[in-house]
Amino acid sequence: MAGLRLGPLLRYVDGSSATVWVETGRPGTVEVRCPDGPGGTAGTFQIAGHHYALVQVTGLTPGTSTPYEVFLDGTRVWPLPQDPFPSFPPSVIATPGSDERTRIAFGSCRWASPPTGEPDPVGPDALDALAKRIAADPDGERPDVLLLLGDQVYADETSEATRKWLAARRDLKDPPGSQVADYEEYTHLYYESWLDPQVRWLLSTVPTCMIFDDHDIIDDWNTSASWVEDMRATSWWRERLLSGLMSYWVHQHLGNLSPADLETDPVYRSVRENPDGTDALRAFAAAAEADATAMRWSYRRDFGRVRLLMVDSRAARVLEEGRRAMLDRSEAAWLREQVFDGRGSYDHLLIGTSLPWLLPHLVHDVEAWSSVLCRGDKGPRWARLGEKLRRGADLEHWSAFPESFDELADLIAEAGTGPEAPATVCVLSGDVHHAYIAEPDWPGRAAPDARVVQLTCSPVHNSIPLSLRLGFRFGWSAVARGLGRVFARHGGLDRPAVGWRKTGGPWFGNQLMTLGMEGRSAVLRLELARREETGVRLKRVTETRLSG
Repeated sequence: MAGLRLGPLLRYVDGSSATVWVETGRPGTVEVRCPDGPGGTAGTFQIAGHHYALVQVTGLTPGTSTPYEVFLDGTRVWPLPQDPFPSFPPSVIATPGSDERTRIAFGSCRWASPPTGEPDPVGPDALDALAKRIAADPDGERPDVLLLLGDQVYADETSEATRKWLAARRDLKDPPGSQVADYEEYTHLYYESWLDPQVRWLLSTVPTCMIFDDHDIIDDWNTSASWVEDMRATSWWRERLLSGLMSYWVHQHLGNLSPADLETDPVYRSVRENPDGTDALRAFAAAAEADATAMRWSYRRDFGRVRLLMVDSRAARVLEEGRRAMLDRSEAAWLREQVFDGRGSYDHLLIGTSLPWLLPHLVHDVEAWSSVLCRGDKGPRWARLGEKLRRGADLEHWSAFPESFDELADLIAEAGTGPEAPATVCVLSGDVHHAYIAEPDWPGRAAPDARVVQLTCSPVHNSIPLSLRLGFRFGWSAVARGLGRVFARHGGLDRPAVGWRKTGGPWFGNQLMTLGMEGRSAVLRLELARREETGVRLKRVTETRLSG
């Protein structure tokens, strides 16, 4: 395909500029054109035989919605010559204006939808539903940004169609079997996911921020030091991990960066300066794999008076028993610095982390208990049991890093207290295939001035077995809380720095949350994707005022 292979994706947007990401079928010059002058050009760069460009569009007017087209060496490649959805309006770049209103939609865990017309085993896709709603009313309400909080692709849970494609290029009896093995196979996952026609249009017209979670690489990625040792001992893991980091850098991470950050990024400069950037990117991925402090995947975005801190809670872990931490020292220092930089200049603080901070109490206590066993506090037999349980039951959230859990609680309390405190501090997460709202309290000390909430929304398009639905419902009960304390006492655990209670949910299904913020007011809405006679639509489940 000599034209546009993937994209365009609208990524970073501010008042007067934007970045547009594309993959093309050949090397060339990519141009984004808008009416009356705004636009930009960029040459492609090459990774593993694929050609990409990140075009900076300048000259935009704040508070406007500007249609755009994409050209490759002067030939228009977007909109597509044969648009599968001709009723969809043109892709636009909507820039923030002088008003204080910001709408941020978020969710995680999107398994690729099947081709149009084929049965969907996990139900209607929430992103498809969002695309159709925006397309039906282009001048109506739409998110200012869409946060995708992990598991944008599933490298370890491939579809039947992908398994057939893999089988045509290698023997699936050899490891890693039907999971992806290299960069080329990762690109296939992105094609399968982002070439969905409705989603392709949505990503072209709503800016996105992204962060990885485990399935972008493999289930339970970086669970423990012994897990990493076992994976490194396999014949296929190194190629899988390097390919996963390389493809994430290309497809997701680059678009998270501002134009100023891109200008100073040495890896981006290197891959653009070389005729083939594969070796440079591979060397970068190898360095990031060997030393978590060599790369910062976390980033900050300010949307008016809303600050988003997207935190890497996968690659930045310290896994050595006795020193375990969700964030290494450099990452934790960065988070604190961003929280207090220009304090008083934002009304709402959003901390995006793929993994929930506040879980059902039983789950929290079991995860903390397993961390004590694995550390060896109860002896080697208990340690072996703890590690087996940790891997088998996916016990690797913030609660499995008790010191990090408490440190985040202390940071949030400090950020939310005092005359310059924001109105809300919201922890945005996904991962657990259901949605809920939880609110902490600080026993023995004054509560923060800000309203603090854990907002968990998942999946965008996936499923959860009935047994886990029942388990999560039970996990919030008083009986489960008492049972959790039994595990905590056995582990000799002190009570965590905060208590908390569920104030909404749990809700199950394919869904999205949207935070609408204006001044110091914030309203949360949860919508569920439903299939009706007229097609897939988002149905409002609940709406909650958080502040103002």
